[in-house]
Amino acid sequence: MTASPSIHCRDLTLSYRRHPAVHHLTGTFAPGSFTAIVGPNGAGKSTLLKGIVGLVRPDGGTIEVTGARRSDIAYLPQQAALDRGFPMRVLDLAAMGLWRRTGPFRRIGAALLGEVEAALDAVGLSGFEDRMVGSLSGGQFQRALFARLLLQDARLILLDEPFAAIDARTADALLGLVGRWHGEGRTIIAVLHDFHAVRQHIPETLLIARDPIAWGPTSEVMTEANIARSRGLDEAFDTDAELCERPAA
Repeated sequence: MTASPSIHCRDLTLSYRRHPAVHHLTGTFAPGSFTAIVGPNGAGKSTLLKGIVGLVRPDGGTIEVTGARRSDIAYLPQQAALDRGFPMRVLDLAAMGLWRRTGPFRRIGAALLGEVEAALDAVGLSGFEDRMVGSLSGGQFQRALFARLLLQDARLILLDEPFAAIDARTADALLGLVGRWHGEGRTIIAVLHDFHAVRQHIPETLLIARDPIAWGPTSEVMTEANIARSRGLDEAFDTDAELCERPAA
């Protein structure tokens, strides 16, 4: 694998639907790092991922992704944002991860079909190839999405609450898979709510409450003082504010 991507945020301010979401964030997601983004609900975590992938444009400051083309980036939004009503087999959903190599309309030959089946087996969905996506449980659907990620073979992976609303067994299995990706040198950023999982498994953490609270080694960031500060900022935030009024650094 070639050099891992990095992401540089410089005095970054983002808004979502004209409401402030991320204020004046400066820092770097280092090449090959595995970082959790945590904080109160509505604190800008998902908006930051959307900013990195280019779905939300900065109101101020910059985001610079180095060492990765757009095709090197895999983004998995929250399950609630995904439409499961479209009639599609599990095999077809997973095979979408091959589009980087095949394009969206090429037929899958025997060799590529073997890769898709291997990816489904790796996430515990062997035998589910012909099941319709709409018939899957939440955990099974997330496993299928992770099979698609496996086939994308991206070097920068952005995950928005990847373990929410799924069973503990599935969460543990998928967390192990993400850990293996990190071991391969990929740069991974995940929005998470489970503080215990973050402390146990994620080396780096960014704690935000619209304003950045702390960013660095998880053991130094996830302190009771920092968490209390994030809650205090969240409670004091003006939800009717339209723009960030604090001047740039």
